Amino acid sequence: MELKKRFLVSLQVLVVRLKQAGILSDADAKRHWQLLKDKGCTACHANDKKVIGPAYKEVAKKYKGDAGAAKKLEAKVKAGGGGVWGTIPMPPNNVPDADINTIVEWVLSMQ
Repeated sequence: MELKKRFLVSLQVLVVRLKQAGILSDADAKRHWQLLKDKGCTACHANDKKVIGPAYKEVAKKYKGDAGAAKKLEAKVKAGGGGVWGTIPMPPNNVPDADINTIVEWVLSMQ
């Protein structure tokens, strides 16, 4: 339970910082927050530290400047994958394409 609490606090801090930076409106922040929770992303990822999967910020950093990053990550979220961030593979996710696109764009926008 403690780990789940830390995820939620970490994600809340990220949302607040994105709002302060003018990257997210209140409506966008609520929508992204709820989408990540609903789709189970917060079970394995946090904004600024590796949990089971990489931190969102590390993903953004790795793919910064890569014009094809969004397509690559959308495919990986959908089909799953492994070997890039460690030995534990990410399972395939049955998430609508529009939601995957929103999540990937949000992750790639992090600094």
